[in-house]
Amino acid sequence: MRLGIQYAQYWVDKFYYSFPVQLLLNHAKRNHVLLLCWLVLFAIVSSNFGNYLGIPFLFLDPVYLNEVNFQSFFIVGLTLAGFSVAFHITTYISDAHRFTFIGTLRRPFTTFSINNSIIPFGFAIFYVIMIIRYEKSNESIGDDQLLFNILGFITGYLVMTSLLFTYFWLTNKNIFKYVVYKVDEKLKQNIKATRASAMKKWDIARKKQIRVDYYLSLRFEGKKVEDHRGFYDRETILQVFDQNHFNLVVIELLIFVALILMGVFKDLESFQIPAAASFILFFTIFVMLAGAFSYWFGNWSITASIILILVVNVLMERNVFSKTYKAFGLDYKRPPATYNLGQITQLSNYDIRQNDREHTLEILKNWRAKFDTVEKPKMVFVCVSGGGQRAALWTLNVLQTADRMTKGQLMENTMLMTGASGGLIGASYFRELLYQKELGREVDPYSRKHLSNIASDNLNAIIFSLLMNDLFLGFKKFEYEGLQYDKDRGYSFENQLNKNTEMLLDKPLVSYKYAEEKSIIPMIIMAPTIINDGRKLYISPQNVSYLTNVTDTLYYESKLNGIDFMRFFENQGSEQLRFLSGLRMSATFPYITPNITLPSNPPMEIMDAGITDNFGVSDAIRFLYAFRDWISENTSGIVIVSIRDSEKDGPIQPRENLSLFERFTLPISSIYENFEALQDITNDNKIDYARNWFNGSIERVDIQYVPEDYAKENLSRSDSLRMENVQRASLSWRLTGREKKSVITNIDTHANQKALLKLRSLLEEE
Repeated sequence: MRLGIQYAQYWVDKFYYSFPVQLLLNHAKRNHVLLLCWLVLFAIVSSNFGNYLGIPFLFLDPVYLNEVNFQSFFIVGLTLAGFSVAFHITTYISDAHRFTFIGTLRRPFTTFSINNSIIPFGFAIFYVIMIIRYEKSNESIGDDQLLFNILGFITGYLVMTSLLFTYFWLTNKNIFKYVVYKVDEKLKQNIKATRASAMKKWDIARKKQIRVDYYLSLRFEGKKVEDHRGFYDRETILQVFDQNHFNLVVIELLIFVALILMGVFKDLESFQIPAAASFILFFTIFVMLAGAFSYWFGNWSITASIILILVVNVLMERNVFSKTYKAFGLDYKRPPATYNLGQITQLSNYDIRQNDREHTLEILKNWRAKFDTVEKPKMVFVCVSGGGQRAALWTLNVLQTADRMTKGQLMENTMLMTGASGGLIGASYFRELLYQKELGREVDPYSRKHLSNIASDNLNAIIFSLLMNDLFLGFKKFEYEGLQYDKDRGYSFENQLNKNTEMLLDKPLVSYKYAEEKSIIPMIIMAPTIINDGRKLYISPQNVSYLTNVTDTLYYESKLNGIDFMRFFENQGSEQLRFLSGLRMSATFPYITPNITLPSNPPMEIMDAGITDNFGVSDAIRFLYAFRDWISENTSGIVIVSIRDSEKDGPIQPRENLSLFERFTLPISSIYENFEALQDITNDNKIDYARNWFNGSIERVDIQYVPEDYAKENLSRSDSLRMENVQRASLSWRLTGREKKSVITNIDTHANQKALLKLRSLLEEE
């Protein structure tokens, strides 16, 4: 019995005091920043982080040049291997002194890395398993293509690992002594303090060594650690340190050179790597800098970090690091527009509102002239919701289907289109396609290729620009309408969106003025939110100051709820605003598409239109109120077509088994989760109230993206895809193949088909 216990204790000790286990424990004790990076990656690929935003799909289904293939996985494999080696380098530099036996081995760094690979190799294996699981259950690709994708990742991982470790093998001590001799004089002043720090660490190491009995050799064999206490001398230690330091500097330089080269050519699609690879590159740089920071400051790292944050904060307050994201087409060199209550009131007074109302009445008359002089037509307001690329694809899909089903009547009767974010992008694209056809171009507005266009990836370019340009490179410029602007990630968003929409939307705002005035196309009013005061910024080629205050009386002025963009920024060239920039202002997504700053004093900061109304209904009602008398006399009623990328009246979810953190954040999370529901209630109240003051009928048609409905109607109980696994497309600017299919096919649900039939029936009543 005792012998058995001793035998078991022997194997427990052998395992516990093995080098891989002790390195893992050392990470848990000291390297929390490094572990955090790995934990984030594990959480992402296991779909436990960022599901709502589609972050896991960036890793499980990476896109490169709009394809998920060998190349896309190969690039992710390259970057993940680079991150793993950076992890080894950082750990080696900061912790190798705790394991002095490693310096006695033939290839110390390589041996150290092998023993330090529990987390990197564990993640790589876990990642492959998650890829297989995801692809098999969601994308329905063939086994051959899946195997090819996995081989792409493994090949990329092995290629990068081989290249980096070949470098380390070639820079052995003999070669390195020659290199040190050449560069020592140049580095001496910079590394003098670091060498002293190294010597201090080695002195401590002699007294406080971490016990290790066994390690994995270069042949992956378990070997016992031999005692070489008298092995080290000062010169050897300095040479080992110099070699490690030099290798680290070279690798960092190579990474930064590679980033700069990619940043220079970032406008070329071939240099826009998958978003997942950009994330990993950012982690790689962060790990290297964190490791260097920890090494230089040692026990003072936390204090130094706090001081650095405070310094950066002060510099930010002094605008040292501030960056302005501009709206292309506006002239920021001209004197800025005065932005105060007096100017807002002056540019939207009663006389100006009346003048703008008279101008829009002429547009309404041109709209009416398209129809029979006897029978009054229905006037349609198309209100589209925000929601990133899924909203853009869903809106375009609905408009194509509904307009085709009504034989063009839907868009013929549409007077106004309002909304937010992606929905307004989809609506603008469809309107432009119809306009091109009206101009005599060979365009089929109902072609499915346009769905493919609008659903093309727009995230790789943004994330890559965030890493390359916004964080490191800010010197590249481009010219638009004779004015120069930075090539920031706002530019990347617009540039990629421009490509995805066949360059059709790349025109100044004023280019739509005539077509809207003659009612050749419906009016589109963009209404992003002004962060400074919460008002709306109404962007249209027409002057629409009547929306800022719909009160008709000359004697009563209520608080203006908005600003007419065209008139407010007239001196800064508002007519030349790039239409894509207007769409970007309405689709500002935190941390992805940056907030635009407009040329005013003080600067006007713009945020997503969805903050005030994600569905565009409130703006449509304000338009209706402004022209209620004319619309009542000249139409047979109003039809509000609400194209939503979310369910209006979804099931109530139970709140059970809440964690401590969930209970703590419940008051705030409840508001966030019910944000759209609160807007829905407000909009429903506005429509109900409108039925009291509008002398005519108001019909509402809701067409909603609800994947659960489609699943219930089309999936049998024996389906491998169970109901509980059905998910909405993510809120992102990149959709997977499964998500695209989900958005497109959802138009076929019973509820949506019923809504389309109702719409056709209403338009046929004329």
